Amino acid sequence: MLAACRREAPVLVRIAIPLVLAQMAQNGMSLVDTLMVGRLGPEALAGIAIGAVVLFSLSMSVGGVLFAVAPLTAQAVGRSQRDEAGRTLRHGVLLALLLAVPVMVALWTLGPALPLLGQDPDIAAAATDYLRAVVWGVPGYMLFVALRGTLEGRGHTRPIMAVAFAGVGLNVLANSAFVFGRWGFPDLGLTGAGVATAIVHSAMALALYAFIARSYREERIFARERVRPAVLWELVRLGVPIALTVGFEIGLFAATALLMGLFGQASLAGHQIALQAASFTFMIPLGLGIATTARVGSAAGRGDALGVRAAGLVGIGFAMCVMIATAILYWTVPRAVVGLFLDLGDPVNAGVIAAAIAFLRIAAVFQLVDGLQVTAIGALRGLKDTRVPMLIALVSYWCFGIGSGVVLAFGAGLDGIGLWLGLVVGLGVAALWLTGRFVRLVRAMPTG
Repeated sequence: MLAACRREAPVLVRIAIPLVLAQMAQNGMSLVDTLMVGRLGPEALAGIAIGAVVLFSLSMSVGGVLFAVAPLTAQAVGRSQRDEAGRTLRHGVLLALLLAVPVMVALWTLGPALPLLGQDPDIAAAATDYLRAVVWGVPGYMLFVALRGTLEGRGHTRPIMAVAFAGVGLNVLANSAFVFGRWGFPDLGLTGAGVATAIVHSAMALALYAFIARSYREERIFARERVRPAVLWELVRLGVPIALTVGFEIGLFAATALLMGLFGQASLAGHQIALQAASFTFMIPLGLGIATTARVGSAAGRGDALGVRAAGLVGIGFAMCVMIATAILYWTVPRAVVGLFLDLGDPVNAGVIAAAIAFLRIAAVFQLVDGLQVTAIGALRGLKDTRVPMLIALVSYWCFGIGSGVVLAFGAGLDGIGLWLGLVVGLGVAALWLTGRFVRLVRAMPTG
């Protein structure tokens, strides 16, 4: 077993590093949007904040169905069935276009309904302008998810990283052109940020399409064929639980933010700072989790129980090592981390600084369980096990996580600290439960 883990480690790291950097680059795109739109004033900044949350929640929740492309591809490649891997991608592309339609309709119609949810009418109008511009990039986003899934499943991840970084550069140029009207383009303000995002998503999808078509020309990966309902159903059967799992986690953090707002502006701002810091370092285990899906899936496809066990344990082990390092950082020097977001010398920020430091210390523990659960769930996806993990996520996040957070915050009087402890409890239960399930499943696999 130790020898198998030693063989697996460099392969998994080689696949994971580009994925980690790609995730960081994609996060960087939202940062670019925020920084550039912020120069338009507080109303535009609030508009993109609301619009981006709506866009992220819908596209991630629905697009999560397409995450099934990676494990199905990995298992097909493990069985040396390249034609099946190509068929999975072709049907993934079709499914991406089908899924884009309801997301586009929702983004177009949700903006005017925002005042009914308590949003300021002017901010809702700004968010509507953004959403109705960005909506045209939804097909590109969905296609990109499906296309990167086939590369993830094949362990060919450097092109994903290259396209993601190119996307950041294009996003800067497109925002400059359409937000501020440079180089002869129209000055569209916040709407221009939506136009820029739509262009970037479409361009990234086209770039991956061109790369895959060229690199896998011998496989005729985009050859025409009749639609096979069984292949589409397999994608949906595996992908819908993944999408729901993603939705449950998004909902966990959205509900926590709403509850945090009840404890005042300082608590909410401190929460946002701590969560932004934790989200940045979370990109590392997230990339490891995606790589673990590919490696576990490949081993499962070729019927290699030892390889499945080694890939899962190496992925989980690396994630824990990284999260221990970031946990030490957040525990020992939280003030320095907060200083990246706020002026520590300004007395006006004192309340936010105190809240953020307290939350970051809890984030030290939060990092450990979050890293463990995302790699464990990645390992299970490699085994095409998604329905039970979905139920585990629902119970862990919403019963244990939100439930304990509410009790600690309101019943025990811990306020925002209680909500963060609830996050630790929810993610901790999920981490242990998911890891235990992976261990049980690989023990039951025949080794002969």
